[in-house]
Amino acid sequence: MTTEITSLTNPKVKDVVRLRQRSHRDDAGLMLVEGYREIRRALDHAYRPTALFYCEDLWLKHENEPALVEACAAAGARLYPCSRPVFEKMAYRERPDGLLAVGPQIAKTLADLRLPADALLLVCEAIEKPGNLGTMLRSADASGVAAVIVCDPCTDIHNPNVVRASTGTLFTLPVAVAGAEETVAWLNANGFAILAATPHAEKLHFRQDLTGRVALCLGSEQYGLSDRFMHDASLRVRIPMLGVADSLNVSAAATILLAEAVRQRVLSGQVTPPPPEPWHGEATHDH
Repeated sequence: MTTEITSLTNPKVKDVVRLRQRSHRDDAGLMLVEGYREIRRALDHAYRPTALFYCEDLWLKHENEPALVEACAAAGARLYPCSRPVFEKMAYRERPDGLLAVGPQIAKTLADLRLPADALLLVCEAIEKPGNLGTMLRSADASGVAAVIVCDPCTDIHNPNVVRASTGTLFTLPVAVAGAEETVAWLNANGFAILAATPHAEKLHFRQDLTGRVALCLGSEQYGLSDRFMHDASLRVRIPMLGVADSLNVSAAATILLAEAVRQRVLSGQVTPPPPEPWHGEATHDH
């Protein structure tokens, strides 16, 4: 049994805290995965953490946590029990649940992607806020996209807030990182229709066929898609805005476009939605 870490100056504690900074993450090739749901989804999709720091005093029910600790150990992670003050120093969240994994970064390249003939992609260019990028990953997972391409990222996909906002779906689908020029050339070479959402488009988003090999491309919160994407966009659509707001949060816009793609693909028989979850008399979705 590993001795509990109780010192706030322990070198391993300092190493974990440093991983909050992108430069240290990139230098070490590591990332933080905090929270039961996030670590569970990572493990279920073949992610192998190298270390797990945990604090039993912070566990909510003590029902699922021991099995997760054992699963991390079985995957090769070193286990480090921690005192509450030590864990709270390392934790990224305001209300930590006593589980924090460290493991290798997972970014892929475009050459790593293996896609079906009718692949739906989500392309995120220069997204500035980690929460937005994480939410886009979560919506992409729910929509069954074949991959997400993150172009010229202002925030890296290994940011702890990206992992958190994605609820661990960062690990459930391929995520490639590339430059805009490289991505546009790759999309064209692989037969993707490039769809750009712009308020200047004539066609509404639900009037465009989204059942083929399509890449839904969205740009930064402040500037939108770059000229490089707009120039090669063969499909241009706008989301109807009926109120006084003239734009949507980029993650909300992505979810609307993805939901329309799912609707069309279900109606065409291209995909089959799973059956509804059983009702147990109380809400099962997180809020």
